[in-house]
Order: sequence, then structure tokens, then C-alpha cells
Amino acid sequence: MHILLVASAFNSLTQRVHAELRDRGHTVAVELAVPGRCLTEAVDRHDPHLVLAPMLRTAIPAEVWTVRPCLVVHPGPLGDRGPSALDWAIHEGAETWGVTVLEAREEMDAGAVWATVGCPVPPVAKSDLYRGEIADAALAAVTLAVERFASGTYRPVPQRTGRTRPYLDQSVRRIDWAADSTRTVVRKLRAADSQPGVLDVLCGAEWYLHGGHPEYRLHGAPGALLATRSGAVCRATADGAVWIPELRRRRVAGQPPAVKLPAVTALGDRLPDLPEFAPAPTVDAGGRGWSDISYREDGDVGFLEFSFPGGAMSTAQCRRLLAAYREACARPTAVLVLGGRRDFFSNGIHLGVIEAAPDPAAESWANINAIDDLVEAVLTTTDRLVIAALAGNAAAGGVMLALAADEVWCRSGAVLNPHYRLMGLYGSEYWTYSLPRRVGAAAAERLMADALPVSAAGALRAGLADRVIACGPGDFAAQTARLAARLATMPGTPSRIAAKKAERDHEECVEPLAAFRQRELARMRPAFDDPDAPYHALRRAFVRKQRPSGTPQHLARATGPRTGTERSGLMRSRVTGTDRADLSSPVDA
Repeated sequence: MHILLVASAFNSLTQRVHAELRDRGHTVAVELAVPGRCLTEAVDRHDPHLVLAPMLRTAIPAEVWTVRPCLVVHPGPLGDRGPSALDWAIHEGAETWGVTVLEAREEMDAGAVWATVGCPVPPVAKSDLYRGEIADAALAAVTLAVERFASGTYRPVPQRTGRTRPYLDQSVRRIDWAADSTRTVVRKLRAADSQPGVLDVLCGAEWYLHGGHPEYRLHGAPGALLATRSGAVCRATADGAVWIPELRRRRVAGQPPAVKLPAVTALGDRLPDLPEFAPAPTVDAGGRGWSDISYREDGDVGFLEFSFPGGAMSTAQCRRLLAAYREACARPTAVLVLGGRRDFFSNGIHLGVIEAAPDPAAESWANINAIDDLVEAVLTTTDRLVIAALAGNAAAGGVMLALAADEVWCRSGAVLNPHYRLMGLYGSEYWTYSLPRRVGAAAAERLMADALPVSAAGALRAGLADRVIACGPGDFAAQTARLAARLATMPGTPSRIAAKKAERDHEECVEPLAAFRQRELARMRPAFDDPDAPYHALRRAFVRKQRPSGTPQHLARATGPRTGTERSGLMRSRVTGTDRADLSSPVDA
């Protein structure tokens, strides 16, 4: 079928629906619902068999849904209605939730139901839940609804009852620091992450607080700032404290929207003199509470876990992660696993920190070199096998960080965006070495030019990934640990490590890695240094959430499944590839 996705933004769920519907043989196009554009005319121009809205903040016009089949994805169970479904679920402590696909009608979320799928609600932030359990349920519901629609025989079930809840505003989200427990504060912060945040007063100014992690060992006067850690601030509650990683200044009339930043960076000179409460030593992260980087070992396997808000990695974060990586490589392990336990792997450089810097060009240059240093360290690790474990999405330089590893293992719900051009950049992170080596030159060029999301299954077919682990977000870390432990004890692993070093030495003689980096950075530098280069305007629009004036051409174009190109251009040596006779199949149930 030809399916048109109508969305307020090409967000993570819309990207996943786009990629997975293409995997299932459909042609898919996107139309963004933006002010000043006639959605009715756009839908008529596409003339789809089905209109599907994965994430839409406005109603589909009656002129569309009265003449065409239109299905809306609502992130709530059957009978739930309203614009703050997930916010209310977390705010009220729901243990289970769901996603419903229903017909567009005049009353929002009240149409006949085509599919509904339930899911658990783990104690995580709203954005993490949305990209994890909710996205999994949404894909299951969308797939079922599309199959039912294609059959031509299914009749949707009318809704008899429903509860419409209002927008969850700041009057409900407000934190009472003197009375609210750490558990309550964390719940409120999680229900507002990553948007809209919780409005509060801090250091004499109004801020939106983003993210929250409990801290039970530090205590102080409720509301007081107690310490800093890795760019976050620790604030006392009635019975403990919370770590707040990011802040966003409340918008001032007549000024552009503020940028979400690491809390210490955002507060700047307003921040009082506080102790830096360092995390535990790298090799023993247990018992020290929240940290964005941690390391642990299990036998011959090391796990370097990192989780940065939004997947963005600033200069400082890249340097800290590189230091932790070098410490991990000093440990006597055979396998090193990189990646967080759930949600984002990495989205590359931190555009927000760059935008807020006194000299964005200089900060861009520092950030790209810092992440290049990290990727180089992974590429040149020859004394162990390195596994990139993608529990969630990755984009741009984050994809190239993953490709620097010997193997890439993806959770089945992960989405990869291995391209840069939408930000007006050529790209670095040794992509001109890693990407063609894995998928071939032609496929690498196509991935960069198309600038479209790739599902985990599509990544496996194309050679971007070596293994897809079919599991829920909460099970990925355990599944990865099990596979890594088996890999570490396989009889062939020592010979693979030896062969890996020989291959790296040979390739360095043929063309040094430094040459790839030099060429890439030569293409990147002008985009940074020229204030009129598209990169600066595109970055500004991205971090300040400016709505586009229309639908980008590459999304509006109907795109179908790729055939005949997957794996055919694979150039990467299989010396460091998984021995399929010793490990289970590339797709693990």
C-alpha cells in the first residue's frame, strides 16, 4: 500500500513507523502538519491508500477524514483521551499503559478502534518510556491496524465510553521542595521529561528542570543545591535529594526560545560554590548513585555504560567517556561492551552546548575533534573485541561511534540515522572509513544522500548491524550480557583478537586512519567557520525547536522497500565477525 504519515514532527516514533512500514513492503511518504499549509491539499496530492498519524498535536481536518481512511496513534490505552496521556500515566504512578490506533473523528481520540496493545510502565522518564515500551506497543498496534485495513474485511470497534483528561499544566507539576519526598520529586520530573520540563525557581531565575535521578546519601535544607556531578546539580528534597542533569531558562518575551543545557553550564555564574561529588572509581560503580558513565565487569567482559540526555555528547562528555574507555581498556578483559542499558546510544555532537557557546564555531570544532578522538580510540583497540550495544536510537556521529566497534548489536526497536546532511554537514568520526567498509561505497553514498531512518532489521540487512536482539527495552542489558559472556569464552576469540590486530596494522600501512580524519575535517571546517553556512541556521532551528515552513523534500517523496542492495556491497572483512556456528542466529528472540 501507499501510506501517508501525517505528523507534527518527524520524531522518533514517526521515524520508526516510517522505517518499519517500508520494511514490510509499503511505500511511505510524510507530510508535516505545519501552520499556514493546507493539509487537505497535501493529502490529495499524495493520494494515499491510508493516512496514518503517529504523532499529531492538531486534529486532522474533517475534509480529509470524511473522504479518506485516517488512523491516529494515541499513546494511551482504550478509553484514554487527551493531550497528556503519558504525563498522567507517570504522574499517577500507572504500572501498565498502552497504545490505541483509532479512526480520526471530530472528537479527539474518540474514533472507532482498529487496534490496541498494552505495555508495562517501568520507573523511567517519559521520553525513555515513549521511545521504548510505548514505541514497541505503537508498532505492534500500527502493524495490526494496517494488516486489518489491508484485509478489507475488518470492522473497527466503536468506543462506548472514554475519559478525556486535561493538559497536565505546571500548576500540577509544581514541586514543593519542603514537603515532597525524593520519590515524589523524581516522579514529577520524569513525567515532564523531556518536554515541557518542570517550571521552578533556582538561583534567582526561572528554569524548566529536565531529568531527575534519586540521591539518598546527600541531605540538606529542602530546595538547596548540595553538589555537582558531571554537569548535573544535586538539589535537596524533604528526605534526600535528586540529581537534575539539564535546565532550560524560561523564555523571555521578545527573545528566542532558550536552549536545554547541562545544569552547571546553564547556571553559569549563578551557580554557588559547590563540591563536585565525583562518581565511584571506574571499575566499581556500584553504590554511588546516578552517574552518566559507569563501568562494571563480569568475568572476562567489561561493560562501559553511558547515558547522556537526548543522546547528545558535548566536548566535555566525549572527553570523560574517552578517559573512561581508556581505563576500561587497561582492565584484563577479552570483550568490552559499549552502550547504555536502555534508550539512546548516541546522537553525536551536542548542538545545544554549541549553540549556547560564546563562539559556536570554535565549540563545534572542539566537539567534533573530541568525538573523533573517542572513535579513533575504539577503532585502534586491538587487544580485545569491542561490542557496540544499541539499546535505542543512534544518529550521525553516534552511528559512526557504533560502527567503530568490531560488532554492532541492536535492540529490535532501535532506529539508526547514519547521515549528516540535514544539519548541513559533511560528517566526520571516520565515517568515510567505517561506513563503506561495512556496507560498500555505493550503499554508503545512498545512505548519506537519502537521509532516511533505518530500522534495526534494515540495519542488519544492510550490514550496519551484526545482530538484532528481539526483546523489550528492560531486557536488553541482560540479553547483551549473556551473549557477551558467551563470546568471551568462545575458543575462537583469542585468534579473532590476534587477527584483528594484524588486519589493523595492514590497513594502517595501506592508508592511515589519520588521512581519513584529515580529509573529513577539511570538509567540516568551512561549515563551522563560515557564519553564513547552512549549518548554523539549521543548528539554531533544531535546538530552539523552530517549526519548519513545510515538509522537507526527502520526506515528502514516497519511499519503498530497498531490494537487491542489502549486503551485496559488503566490504568489511569478516575476520572480526561473529562465528555464526558458535553464537545463536543474528536475530535473537
